[in-house]
Amino acid sequence: MKTVAMVLFPDFLLLDMAGPMEVFSIANRYLPAEQHYVLSTIGTEHGALRASNGVYVQTDLHLDEAVERHDLLLVPGGPGAYNERHPPLLSWLKAAVGRAERYGSICTGAFVLGHAGLLDGYRVTTHWHYTERLIKGFPKATVATDQIYVQDRNLITSGGVTAGIDLALAVVAQDHGKKVAQDVAKVLLVVMKRQGGQAQFSPLMAAVGPHETPITRVQNHVLEHLEESFTIDGMASLANMSARHFARMFVREVNMTPMEFLQSARIDRARNLLESSDLPLKTVAFRSGFGSVRHMRFLFGEKLGLTPVQYRKQFS
Repeated sequence: MKTVAMVLFPDFLLLDMAGPMEVFSIANRYLPAEQHYVLSTIGTEHGALRASNGVYVQTDLHLDEAVERHDLLLVPGGPGAYNERHPPLLSWLKAAVGRAERYGSICTGAFVLGHAGLLDGYRVTTHWHYTERLIKGFPKATVATDQIYVQDRNLITSGGVTAGIDLALAVVAQDHGKKVAQDVAKVLLVVMKRQGGQAQFSPLMAAVGPHETPITRVQNHVLEHLEESFTIDGMASLANMSARHFARMFVREVNMTPMEFLQSARIDRARNLLESSDLPLKTVAFRSGFGSVRHMRFLFGEKLGLTPVQYRKQFS
């Protein structure tokens, strides 16, 4: 038997806990009794813990009682993961992962592991909305921004919320083979391997800054005329700057090159049109400034891992 423990704290995200635990529970239906997963929850407080959606969960053990080793130790995300530190939990985790065969996090649970110093030197991921914050908070970790889940040695981390199901399915496949994991996925009505990564859920381009500068004026002009052709020289002239100075200032202010901004803006425009309309792909490509469906398809594949048709089917 393999033991799986989920460590809970106030304001955790219930689905981060329930999704993976259901995967292991359903896997038990397909496994002989001696190979079952033994599931438990460990709480930072005595009594029931309140999840971020208001539901209370009674844990099996308090941190002080949880001294056994676990085959897999998981930490969920939620506001309590990225807004609080939970010192007793951090101290407990440092000792507990040394006794665990594997450990990991779902969604923003990576912040809890990070504050415990357990991400240093590892390749990890988290919810796409929080990757930049994780990068800045834990520079000794290598953060993958587009992965559904990442396994690096004995550490496995996942992207946002339902990605915890992907993580758990991967663990089941490693432990008991792909067939068992596929059977579990069918029960849950999910796929074993998703098309594309987290990039398909996140905007490629950040919002234009609220304060007017020569750079933001150019950004807004580009966004209002995406169907037109643009060059560095043309954008620089809009800012009344030389091309070299404009490119340098743009990167400093926007954290991407002018052409990266243009490409990202066009992809985001196309995504919006694919989600909100039934326009033909040729019209979507024209209105987004790609010039051709072929070019749009190439960039979608490069940036999102999906074709425009696949994207529309998944998000419309």
